[in-house]
Amino acid sequence: MSARRSADETRELIRTTALRLFRERGHDATTMRVVAQEAGVAVGNAYHHFGSKDDLVQELYLEVNRTQVAQARALLQDGGDLAARLRTALHAGIDAFTPYRQFGVESVGAAIRPGSPASPFSDSSASTADLSRSLFREVVDGARPAVPAALRADLPELLWLAQVGLTVFWVHDTSPDARRTRTLVDGVAPLVGRLVSLSRLPVASGAAQDVLRLFASVRS
Repeated sequence: MSARRSADETRELIRTTALRLFRERGHDATTMRVVAQEAGVAVGNAYHHFGSKDDLVQELYLEVNRTQVAQARALLQDGGDLAARLRTALHAGIDAFTPYRQFGVESVGAAIRPGSPASPFSDSSASTADLSRSLFREVVDGARPAVPAALRADLPELLWLAQVGLTVFWVHDTSPDARRTRTLVDGVAPLVGRLVSLSRLPVASGAAQDVLRLFASVRS
């Protein structure tokens, strides 16, 4: 007779089972009932630990972002300029989400719907968004040459928003190994690096400040 699982062990079992099913079956076929059956627990027990399927979706978001952060940090330790560091972080994001491609295709409609808990801008997604922003803050803060001080505070948020848009592009990218998405990353990262370098020049610094002011007004 097996030892009785603790509440934490049961919760982790349900979480890992849901992540596996999201990988194997996608978003739509992974219901709370199916997760409970695969985990060998009562449906009521699954709902005790996770109030809804949306809660399990948030666990997937966290898992993907933790994987991205771990992979990117291991490579960011070597330093590099902003373009190289941004490219590293964005490619790590594609790598982390790749096992959940079917999930992404099926769930993108809910993710972009205003007010949806699955939206990256929802309160439910706040922890995941904060984790992702912290990665882009590391990308910016560790770049050499240093990012101009006037851009350093707001640039991580802009890069996070760029990743959100990139993820939507990736969902619609049917090329092998997301080739088009990776090509886009390889083109955008050096472009961002050059634009940030140009912001050091007096002729471009004013335009950069205008962009930041516009961003601040939209965010507030």
